[in-house]
Amino acid sequence: MKQISIKSLKRFALIPIAIVVILAIVFGSWSYLNSQKPYAGKVESITIGTVPLELATLIYIAEGQHFFARNGLNITIRDYNSALTAVYGMENDEADISVSTEYPIVGEAFKKENISVIGSIDKYQTTYLAGRKDRGIENISDLKGKKIGLTRGGIGDFYLGRFLNLHGMSLQDVTLVDIKLAQLMDALTNGSVDAVMVWSIDVNTVEERLGSNIVIWPAQNEQAAYSVIASRDEWIYSHPEAINRFLRSIDQAEQYTINHPADAKAIVQKRINHDDAYMATIWPKHQYSLLLDQSLIIAMEDEGRWMINNNLTTEKTIPNFRNYIYTKGLEEVKPESVNIIR
Repeated sequence: MKQISIKSLKRFALIPIAIVVILAIVFGSWSYLNSQKPYAGKVESITIGTVPLELATLIYIAEGQHFFARNGLNITIRDYNSALTAVYGMENDEADISVSTEYPIVGEAFKKENISVIGSIDKYQTTYLAGRKDRGIENISDLKGKKIGLTRGGIGDFYLGRFLNLHGMSLQDVTLVDIKLAQLMDALTNGSVDAVMVWSIDVNTVEERLGSNIVIWPAQNEQAAYSVIASRDEWIYSHPEAINRFLRSIDQAEQYTINHPADAKAIVQKRINHDDAYMATIWPKHQYSLLLDQSLIIAMEDEGRWMINNNLTTEKTIPNFRNYIYTKGLEEVKPESVNIIR
């Protein structure tokens, strides 16, 4: 009887492995191609409320590349002047989904509002504190007793409070002036306030207007903010399939941003109408990714404790923010991106 060599046995042993690899490639290709097919079912209309900033990048890319449309969604984007008003608009049924920082969601959780985060789409550090030198502001300690403008109810409250705490002061050591986001630069320029909390978008403007008369400090102290998408619980549980298609569109926008960064940047630049220099500066400061991570819960808990300590809520205990996170949609669309402790 003819003997089979060891070399032949090794070749035979490799055959099942090769078959598995080929099947995996075929299945993967089929899954990818199937995911790219336009949705053929009923078209759902969704209104998204957001501040027109780069925090909504994945929304703008999903719209610009027609990912929403390919997933059977008719999207209307409604602009708001702050993250808080975008959340209020969602709660008041002006929009189905809001795009905001996590901070307004923390505040609404203290009020026991029936809303939930369905995903995070950005992580960033773009908040600054700018002060006028001619008002005696050269060092951080000089902020004591000064008038500081910011849009109240937003994450600027938290970052300013933390910034002051880390430098031996508190919110009680300054005078807070509530100013609409679009009017902050004018308030600082005309001297109605001594300092303001600003986004990256305003840094170049304030430097152009005040030149060497301005001092600017990063205000986030290495604590990132999140851009989150949220909705009313009633809407979420009555539109689970629409939410999945929405999240799938955002995931496709994320992949497009990774594979075509220059084109993605151009889409956002056109949408928010900013120059090349601004986009080149701001783009690396953002991490555009669709996920639900435990770090978001940690940030919300930190902000919740700060609200309690600064008497910004009558509640004395932090909500269980896990109850304000809807994970089912992302678990079905992109399960590897969900990392929240139950």
